[in-house]
Amino acid sequence: MLDRATPLPASVAEFRRIRLRALLLLGLTWASAGGAETALTIREVAPGVFVHLGQQLALDAPGHDDIANIGFIVGTRCVAVIDTGGSVRIGRALRAAIRQRTRLPVCYVVNTHVHVDHVLGNAAFVQDHPSFIGHRALAAAMARSRDFFLQHYAADLDQPPSAAQIIAPDRTVEQSLELDLGERPLSLRAWPTAHTDCDLTVFDDRSGTLWTGDLLFRERLPALDGSASGWLAVIDELARLQVRHAVPGHGPVTEDPGPALQAERAYLRALIEGVHDELAQGGSMQDAIAHVAAAEKLKWLLWDSTHAHNVARVYEQMEWE
Repeated sequence: MLDRATPLPASVAEFRRIRLRALLLLGLTWASAGGAETALTIREVAPGVFVHLGQQLALDAPGHDDIANIGFIVGTRCVAVIDTGGSVRIGRALRAAIRQRTRLPVCYVVNTHVHVDHVLGNAAFVQDHPSFIGHRALAAAMARSRDFFLQHYAADLDQPPSAAQIIAPDRTVEQSLELDLGERPLSLRAWPTAHTDCDLTVFDDRSGTLWTGDLLFRERLPALDGSASGWLAVIDELARLQVRHAVPGHGPVTEDPGPALQAERAYLRALIEGVHDELAQGGSMQDAIAHVAAAEKLKWLLWDSTHAHNVARVYEQMEWE
């Protein structure tokens, strides 16, 4: 910016060059403040199956709206989106990534569960008029969560934030549902309470790709809002499935989900057994948080932001059994 002491440029052309540089600098400053569109890194893990890997960050860290694995599957007729990220900004970036790869319409947006990092980008797809699909319990879970989302994640919505931007499913899965994207069948399955009370998986028959949602965590510590024992039962069923690729809710895609499921199983068992022992000895919840599953700590990222919540969840459930 020029002040009154700055001599005028020698020519109109030079003045215009200075003005253009100033505008560019202002533009860069605006972009760094978050005004620029976000470009997502997208990987094609199998033909027609595209995944963006979220960052391994805590929910209260800068960038928390981009921590979930999200993506899309392309058929010959249309596209299915699998989770939309933790903000309208990330949802728009995912929509832009789809448009870079196909002009086919988005006919389905599938949410694997209720957590904010998987559903808050839904509003970016409303203009496509897709069917929003989720577990039979997802609509109720989103209704319970709506005020919480507005209170704590308002900045991740378009301004001014509104409840209308929190898009619940218009079609639900009771037990299973088959979708067809055009020569590309998808098998959706609703699970009993595990990670949450509304977990859904998506299997792409053509590529053998299973989208697990947060029923599978890799590297990042699993977060429990449902039932640890229920989750163990679901893990046993997932381990029996024959898949060629598994897209977890968090962490790298894998061609062999067995070891990751085993690691998750070991942690959940340690939670249950540790809390049982604390309760048998009259230990408090704080005692349990300090001691339960301590041997697991070095195996996982984000332990300090997640483990205490998990222990408290199991303690509260087992205390009344």
